[in-house]
Amino acid sequence: MSSVPGQHNICHLFFQATSKLLVNYPEQQRSEILDFLFKPNFGASLHIFKVEIGGDIQSTDGTEASHMHYGWDEDYTRGYEWWMLQEAKKRNPNIKLYGLPWGFPGWLRDAEDTPWKNIPTTADYIVKWINGAKVHYNLTIDYIGIWNESPYNVTYIKTLRKALDMGGFSNTLIIASDQNGWPIVEDMANDKELFDAVYAIGSHYPEMTSSPAAVKTGKPLWASEDRTSHDDVTGGGCLSRTLNQNYVTGLMTSTIMWNAVASYYYGLPWINAGLMRAAEPWSGYYEVSPPIWMTAHTTQFTEIGWKYFKHGYGVGNFTNGGSYVVLTSPDEQQLTIIIETLSQDPVECTRPGKFLYLKNLKEQIVNFQLKGKFAESVESLNVWYSRPGYSKVPPIYFKQMDPVMVQNGSISLTIKENEVWTLTTVTTGNKGSYPNIPDSGPFPIPYTEDFEGYDVGEEPYYFAQQIGSFEVGESDGNKFMKQVVIDEPVHWYWCHVDNGNTSLNVFGDYQWQDVSAAVAVQLQGQNTSDAVFLAVRATNGGCPALNETGLFMFFYPKEQRFLLTVDVLQNKVLVSGKVNKVTNNWDVLTLQVKGSRLTGAVNTEVLFDIKTPTEITNGWVAVGTYPYGIAWFDDFQVSQI
Repeated sequence: MSSVPGQHNICHLFFQATSKLLVNYPEQQRSEILDFLFKPNFGASLHIFKVEIGGDIQSTDGTEASHMHYGWDEDYTRGYEWWMLQEAKKRNPNIKLYGLPWGFPGWLRDAEDTPWKNIPTTADYIVKWINGAKVHYNLTIDYIGIWNESPYNVTYIKTLRKALDMGGFSNTLIIASDQNGWPIVEDMANDKELFDAVYAIGSHYPEMTSSPAAVKTGKPLWASEDRTSHDDVTGGGCLSRTLNQNYVTGLMTSTIMWNAVASYYYGLPWINAGLMRAAEPWSGYYEVSPPIWMTAHTTQFTEIGWKYFKHGYGVGNFTNGGSYVVLTSPDEQQLTIIIETLSQDPVECTRPGKFLYLKNLKEQIVNFQLKGKFAESVESLNVWYSRPGYSKVPPIYFKQMDPVMVQNGSISLTIKENEVWTLTTVTTGNKGSYPNIPDSGPFPIPYTEDFEGYDVGEEPYYFAQQIGSFEVGESDGNKFMKQVVIDEPVHWYWCHVDNGNTSLNVFGDYQWQDVSAAVAVQLQGQNTSDAVFLAVRATNGGCPALNETGLFMFFYPKEQRFLLTVDVLQNKVLVSGKVNKVTNNWDVLTLQVKGSRLTGAVNTEVLFDIKTPTEITNGWVAVGTYPYGIAWFDDFQVSQI
């Protein structure tokens, strides 16, 4: 093994609407969770933090607010990503920051449902976000993406590069195109300006392979979204094998893991698909899952700027199964070897579907021969070991072992099936821990919310917006929650839920059955919606949210009427009628469901008392509008009956 370095290594992660509940945690537990993710030499010790640039659209498990809901609007306090970016940087000043839009607010939308109506305006929208990070939070955005898993626009990429340079952000590098496969490579080969504008080529779920044309560009190749597996033993194994094989077979020097922490309601898509779990801010309970420690095998013993050795000189596959990579520090003073021998059972990933699995790996003795300065200076290597628990085999995660001795530059190691090893000169490895994690507990009800304790523009706790964008507003000294999306936004290409022209915000416990819920509503001013709704036993979120079933009471104050439906799109109406008591101010909607009986009222006027459909048994409480438009919500209450 000679010291012949290849390209740099980065291991990093992705946050988007999967972190909704994290900001609500008690300070102590919240800080501990962040330490497991970002603190060097403690847990996952991540090198790069990639976040969603909110666009008021559904991005898998919720929507994130745009910094510009409308062309005349600009606000850099919305959402929780700014806070997350600051917390990551506070723990690791060397961490790199990366932003990517899933979608865009409706005022940027063209007739083809893309954000290319006015390309310079869209570029300026992104540059403003980058500038907002710098001006308001002193954060430098190191990398910027185009449009998540959606068709790219060559003119836009070149325009964005020019806008970044003119705005003083020449050091913010473009990653393109965040699609499945490597489609942008052909355009780059035929367009020098585009080629020069793109720093690295990013592919989603590349299945450990890159195209010959992508390799030929000489650009860094990134798995700019990967893994998507559960946070159990199989997820940990999947991640560890992916981190190695993305370079061994795909020459990808960066791997983004979606997602970082499962901090969203049970019942939403891809639950427990993070590095760890933190979905109970009310109790403070969280779980440090196997993927944290599988990540640490790489991230605690490398840093930004470290380089992979070339294939044949420290990178490859073992004869009897498994893979190895070797990396060295920029000054070539430190060395790290990462070995994995993971077979199918403990590493079966949810995606990619064509993941290469190995079966019947054999116990083997592997030998490494150090050369040059490493052969002369290295007498032993520190050892960290993991064995994912599978088929009743006791698990071992990130355990420090006795050092392995180096004799005349030679290292010999016996490895078995389903193991992960790190051999390194780095001495700072550490398996961090905190005592006394609180016990898990149910969502606390009764619950009331008057929104007076929030800042204007803040997202209320425990409300998990699925369509539209909800934030705290204020009028005449009174605070309330308002839905603010007025135009259909530019949706993520693979998720069309935002085309439904309705908003949805879920709350509480997916398992709730017998509850009483109430909320005061008002349609005030311009660009208001036609109707607002209150729902119980609501069951769907994420991209399938338009398939939402539940018990939805829609209130049309201007028309003085109501509808009771079993879906958010009003396809099946159970009851409809007139509302006699309408105040044209704050009107109070109430629903009570117990067993198979449901009653509904507006301003204490009982509108129906019916038997519920037998298939609607449990779900969240929810509020929203139909169609998009401004609406106010206040004095929200939920209790069990």
